[in-house]
Amino acid sequence: MFTSTRDLARLGLLSSTALVLSLVENTVPTPLPWLRLGLANIPVLVALMGQGVRAAVLVAGVKVLLGSLFGGGLLGPVAIIGGAAAMASLAAMASAHRLRPGLFSTVGVSVAGAVAHQATQLWVARLYTGQPALLSLLPMGLVAGLVSGVFIGLVARWSLDRLVGA
Repeated sequence: MFTSTRDLARLGLLSSTALVLSLVENTVPTPLPWLRLGLANIPVLVALMGQGVRAAVLVAGVKVLLGSLFGGGLLGPVAIIGGAAAMASLAAMASAHRLRPGLFSTVGVSVAGAVAHQATQLWVARLYTGQPALLSLLPMGLVAGLVSGVFIGLVARWSLDRLVGA
């Protein structure tokens, strides 16, 4: 799977960075509980673009599982909704990445993931709460996903450009 010590070290660094960013971002107040910039997705995107889908799945898994555990709600609604959205985001990014050579830049892959995250998060929250009105927040969520996706994609591209051998 990961054949070199360098790959494993990079994976560990990306996983721990994703976890720390997730925990820090959860302490920052936001105007809406589900609206975050998504800083913890930077290491996931760097893993995807630099090491492939398997690496990104591992980094995202660490972020979701340990972030939920350390955040105090491993099986709570926030973890379930956020975990489902994170997996949908990863699936969208992986799909866009496979098409990437001619179609999607790092920013495009990031935007696909951010938009998928927002849509899935609101849909799962709607199913979880039984409140169809939550879907009325979708337009705002998609705009937020577009903006955050561009920012996260730019930071990830900058990070990839600076990693040796990425």
